[in-house]
Amino acid sequence: MVAPPVLRTLAATRYVTPLREGGSLPAIVEGEDDGLYVVKFRGAGQGARALVAELLAGELGRALGLPVPSLALVTLDPDIGRTEPDGEIRDLLKASVGLNLGVDYLPGALGYDPAASTPPPAELAANIVWFDALVLNVDRTPRNPNLLEWHRRLYCIDHGASFYVHHDWASAASRAASPFPQVKDHVLLAVAGEIRVAGERLRPRLSGALFREVADAVPDAWLPDDPHLGGARAQRHAYVEWLSRRLGNAELFEEEADRARALRV
Repeated sequence: MVAPPVLRTLAATRYVTPLREGGSLPAIVEGEDDGLYVVKFRGAGQGARALVAELLAGELGRALGLPVPSLALVTLDPDIGRTEPDGEIRDLLKASVGLNLGVDYLPGALGYDPAASTPPPAELAANIVWFDALVLNVDRTPRNPNLLEWHRRLYCIDHGASFYVHHDWASAASRAASPFPQVKDHVLLAVAGEIRVAGERLRPRLSGALFREVADAVPDAWLPDDPHLGGARAQRHAYVEWLSRRLGNAELFEEEADRARALRV
């Protein structure tokens, strides 16, 4: 098992440019380390839960050895948006003062095109399909692959639609046992190897201890009181318990994915 690194926390020093293709208006931001990050803002319309999903999925993906850009917690100072001429962006930055999520910027990366790009190896494709089924990622489709090609390597990005169980914790038990029928629309399913075999490779790399470590990395500010669970501590425990149950039910979504894959190959 590969443990995820401790997330760095760094201050944003300059707002560079918005990425308007994203519905939540992420942006390229320069950090105090002089690096560039795609920052997902806490004050965006998708809310803090999207950042939680990005962090959990990104760090679990890295622990599984998947190509996910490195993450960091990025602090926004109240002054950073005061000279921004765009009112929408200025309001977003004002609403996002404090901790936000930064994703390592991959300059010159191209979006994966299932009709034109060279498909990844079958083993990698199967690993990504398995991972997305584990975390309930409904947003890796031909219409919106959320994959980048950079220096001839594929990278998985944009996991904010994962873990939709946290929008309704009362449904946690049923979501944990879901076969995830949405896997039939996965952009890599047709080029993937057997998903059951991918599970045999990946399941041993996950554990309750890893789930706790990743959940503990979520800032309290992103976990306001939930009407079903309560505060941040209870919510972190819920993520760990849910992931443990989900992993225990892996055969259900592996079988569903291989069934759908047989119809696509």
